[in-house]
Amino acid sequence: MSEINIYKQEIVDGLSEAIASQNSIAYCSPATISKEERVDSELPNISSPDIDKLLANSNPDQIDLYYLESVLVSTGWNKNDDVFQPGITWAARTTPEDKQFNFMHDENDIIGHITSSYVIDRNGNKVSADAECPESFDIITEAVLYNSWTGPENRERMQQIIAEIEDGKWFVSMECLFAGFDYALVDPKGESKLLERNESSAFLTKHLRSYGGTGEYEGYKIGRALRSISFSGKGLVSKPANPRSIILNSSKAFLVDDENKFTEFSIGDKEMSDNQNLLEKQVADLQAELKAAKVQNEAMKKDIEGAKDKEFASTIEAFEGDIAEKAEAITALEEAAEASQTKIAELEEALAQKGEELAEAHKTLEDWKQKERQQKRLASLVDAGFDAEEAEESLALYDALEDEAFDAIVAKWYDKKKKKEDEEKKKDAEAEAEVEVEAEASETSEADESEEAEATEEMFDEVESSEATLVEAEEDDLQDTRASLAEWLSENVLRTNTK
Repeated sequence: MSEINIYKQEIVDGLSEAIASQNSIAYCSPATISKEERVDSELPNISSPDIDKLLANSNPDQIDLYYLESVLVSTGWNKNDDVFQPGITWAARTTPEDKQFNFMHDENDIIGHITSSYVIDRNGNKVSADAECPESFDIITEAVLYNSWTGPENRERMQQIIAEIEDGKWFVSMECLFAGFDYALVDPKGESKLLERNESSAFLTKHLRSYGGTGEYEGYKIGRALRSISFSGKGLVSKPANPRSIILNSSKAFLVDDENKFTEFSIGDKEMSDNQNLLEKQVADLQAELKAAKVQNEAMKKDIEGAKDKEFASTIEAFEGDIAEKAEAITALEEAAEASQTKIAELEEALAQKGEELAEAHKTLEDWKQKERQQKRLASLVDAGFDAEEAEESLALYDALEDEAFDAIVAKWYDKKKKKEDEEKKKDAEAEAEVEVEAEASETSEADESEEAEATEEMFDEVESSEATLVEAEEDDLQDTRASLAEWLSENVLRTNTK
């Protein structure tokens, strides 16, 4: 379908885009079931033989098809001020056939197709295709929906759609394409006229309701009489919320005889030729304004370029100054960083020196602690019975011992010393007793004295022998203790360190 011509006045009126984009209209009508009992109520004057013939043409009684019919279009003047002329509409009566039937105008969701179309007059009688064009009629289309689907979801959806169609919840929307239009006029007396749309009459377009006008001019009612029409595919749509979408049954007859068809004529006191002159003047004025605007535009361009140059120069100068400031700041930061590095090196050196001094102080402190520990242990050994020289020689044996272990060993030595002292006290007591016995015996006879002297001498010998034995025993105890200590150190200290 060719594009709609756009005239100069329509360009001046700013309608070129609207005219080019609005070259189609969509109409809605109720979706009805194509069955005899429904047809009798909707179209009471169609005979049963005609119904049977129509159903035969649409391949009836197929169990996987659901049959629909709807009023496609009615000739005349509708609520939107679009006018379908009888002759032009009659010529397009078969264009709906074999077009797709989709869901909600989604061409990717095809649910059926249009099978046929036929014409009925306003009395509901079917008009033969060979008959002359009636003055007023409707075009009825028949379609089938596919109700057999493999997928369960599609089957359930189609069953629901069909049930809602039978409840009157769905409408059929048909798109009508057109390649041009003229002006349908009704004068104040109610007489209909048809005015060709051309350069001289195009000023009326802005008064059409389809392009934002009021639908009236100088007492005339103006409608858009469509030309070169063709009906495109159908869509099943939900019931329109706006009643103005359902316009087919409200069309008014618009019949114009040849005498009332004009290419130009006067409306009121204004001739079409005068309008042409006005249009040419408007075009000339616009051209002059355009020329002046171009001159002004060039001047403005030069001013803008000059201003841009000045602004660019000042921007470059400011940018260079900013760079210089940033360079100075970077230099200052680098100097500060270098000074910081020097200070850090000095601090690290001082810290290392302090670390050495601290380590030396720790060593000195540990030496003092060790010396004090040795002195304390030496005193403990002497107090436990060692002589000073022997105790000092034994200190090296106890270096590996903790204080707790050393104290346990010293405690054993204290026990041995106490036992020894107790034995010496006992011997001293026995010696004193013997001296007393000797004193008592001094009063006996001299013979006895000689014997007593001998006994005393033997007693002293025994005492000396006992003292020698005691010394030897003490030396043996010391050796045994040292041996026990060496064995304990070997099993508990040296073995633990080896592990």
